[in-house]
Amino acid sequence: MPRFAANLSMLYNDVDFLDRFAAAARDGFQAVEYLFPYAYSAQELATRLQANGLQQVLFNAPPGNWDAGERGLACLPGREAEFREGIAKAIEYAQALQCPRIHVMAGLVPQGADAATVRATYIANVRYAAEQAAPHGIQILLEPINGRDMPDFFLSRQDQAHALIAEIGAANVKVQMDLYHCQIVEGDLAMKVRQYLPTGNVGHFQIAGVPERHEPDVGEINYTYLFKLLDQLGYEGWIGCEYRPARGAAPHATSDGLGWLKPWL
Repeated sequence: MPRFAANLSMLYNDVDFLDRFAAAARDGFQAVEYLFPYAYSAQELATRLQANGLQQVLFNAPPGNWDAGERGLACLPGREAEFREGIAKAIEYAQALQCPRIHVMAGLVPQGADAATVRATYIANVRYAAEQAAPHGIQILLEPINGRDMPDFFLSRQDQAHALIAEIGAANVKVQMDLYHCQIVEGDLAMKVRQYLPTGNVGHFQIAGVPERHEPDVGEINYTYLFKLLDQLGYEGWIGCEYRPARGAAPHATSDGLGWLKPWL
């Protein structure tokens, strides 16, 4: 049966971030993910996880200046030193939180940049991250993101991600297959899952309704069918619930919208 992780950056946003761990546990989640942990001490986050019986299954490496619009450093020539500092920090947090996966955001391709240089920078940086993470049993995840939500993002297609993994050549580099992004960019989700999951190179799934990115039972994707397919294919990993509740930050908006989850808990 699929296992679901609450994305605390998007869900339970009617309460303070540190209170979202307890809210997720009350609704039956056994795991959480979120974008970034770095505004809080690793000890504080570990305490929240332990107090609520939760596993930390994913977070992102530092993305550069998020507030200024940066969305990762991996493909940016000239930012290698900052990228390496970020990987060291992410691994430190991952060890403290017993988190086995770090998503390394690719970044936005700089205007006028040489495509070959950008690609080579990305590959070298991900190889470095994988080398640093491997001794700790940590996977490095690459996520294709749609260009409607994130224009100019370096990585947008599943075939692109799997080709990069083959070239990077590190066993602990996997794809973070977000079915929301995949549907927007290329569709044909069931066949994409059938194609890529058996390769062993998909390390994590994420979901949201398309097109509004609300609850997965709202929109054009038949997630019930896809969850059953993942079961049939033997997927035993986590599925991150990375969506915006349709009722926004209204009180109990997340909990009230979890009717889709009840059959799977």
